[in-house]
Amino acid sequence: MKRTSPISSSPGARLLKLGSLAGGIAAGMAAEGLRQMASGSLPRPRELLLTPKNAARLAERLSDLRGAAMKVGQLLSMEAGDLLPPELSAVLARLREDAHRMPLGQVAAVLNRAWGKQWPERFSRFDFQPLAAASIGQVHEATTRDAARLAVKIQYPGIRDSIDSDVDNVARLLSMARVLPEQCDIATLLSEAKQQLHEEADYLREAEHLEAYRRRLGDQARFRLPEVVHPWTTAEVLCMTYVPGAPLDALANAPRATRNQVAGQLLQLALQELFDWGLVQTDPNFANYRYDANSDTIGLLDFGAVRCYPKRQTDILRSLLTAAVLQDTDCLFEAAAQAGYTDHDDPPEYRQGVAELLMTATEPARHIGAYDFSDTDLARRMSDRVMAMRFGSNQWRLPSTDLLFLHRKLGGLFMLFCRLGARVPVHEAVQPYLVDLSGASRSPVCESQTSTA
Repeated sequence: MKRTSPISSSPGARLLKLGSLAGGIAAGMAAEGLRQMASGSLPRPRELLLTPKNAARLAERLSDLRGAAMKVGQLLSMEAGDLLPPELSAVLARLREDAHRMPLGQVAAVLNRAWGKQWPERFSRFDFQPLAAASIGQVHEATTRDAARLAVKIQYPGIRDSIDSDVDNVARLLSMARVLPEQCDIATLLSEAKQQLHEEADYLREAEHLEAYRRRLGDQARFRLPEVVHPWTTAEVLCMTYVPGAPLDALANAPRATRNQVAGQLLQLALQELFDWGLVQTDPNFANYRYDANSDTIGLLDFGAVRCYPKRQTDILRSLLTAAVLQDTDCLFEAAAQAGYTDHDDPPEYRQGVAELLMTATEPARHIGAYDFSDTDLARRMSDRVMAMRFGSNQWRLPSTDLLFLHRKLGGLFMLFCRLGARVPVHEAVQPYLVDLSGASRSPVCESQTSTA
């Protein structure tokens, strides 16, 4: 059962919690050091820091604080997971799922501020047990007096004001505890965490993105999105119609045809988002998708982590995808440089390594027929290549934040398709988005302009 714990809204109280975490880690180090010495072993500081108990302390406190502290843990588990010891990676991965729940008193206090103290009179039922809890807020189900079923997203108190200080304090804690390898430069991740959290904490912005998606999807009956209830939506509370359905990964035991269809529809949506709309929902959490067997529709939830991609950028990514599918090495080098993966001044071996990594990542798009996500070692091969480049090259660097978010989106879909054991005709799906690289005068890279093939 998920724990309930109050949110510390003042910066001082949150700093004290991080301070107590540091003290707990230090005490754990001392105890483990004494234990190893008593057994005749000479303890090493790094081994003392990364005990399972210390890793558990770190994840538990970040989950308790939510907000920026929890988001840093999530980002580390996704972006630096291959560099972390298995114990720490496993525990941090828990932060991708659920946070502790906010107690009833704090939920009521947030709603009192947003709606006034008479708000309970609007509802015939309000479920104080949340449907889900994450880094910024938690979602509750409610039914109005006129039987409208709603989903109410409630922001944790004080989260918006604590973002920058929380990120900085967690960075200091991680630096002090030395729980990260020297090769892992998290400055970009920390800056990304601040930006993403400020955007996710703006519920009015999220409401705008949700409505933008509804307009773009139009009459595509395969997807269902919630509708914003504007009179009850504020900076702290996002009120929406309820979208029925079960978590998408629960389809793992459904008929293969259903799993294949759902995965194919999500792939088509992702291609539309990037190449047709330039508007991408980048949060890979499986809980953001619901499947309703009664209507055979996919529910799309949570639009806090939406990013806009300008046409120039998507044109370059089209050409990069085309070059990878056609195995056009020269155009792949050029597209990788224009996208920001490499620089023309990089050594040839580094540019070659990046090109090989991109070729590995795009393997499903080259496979003729349905790509079997139930029988692939692509994730392991990608991990091996990334590790080899990080440890074997002084030039290794993370790509731009926009690309990192896109990686997270595509990586999340890959993991979901693997969880579903789906077979998806990726090569066929990407064909409408490829460009003509045959004429040097018309390609956006190789000095051309895109045209749909």
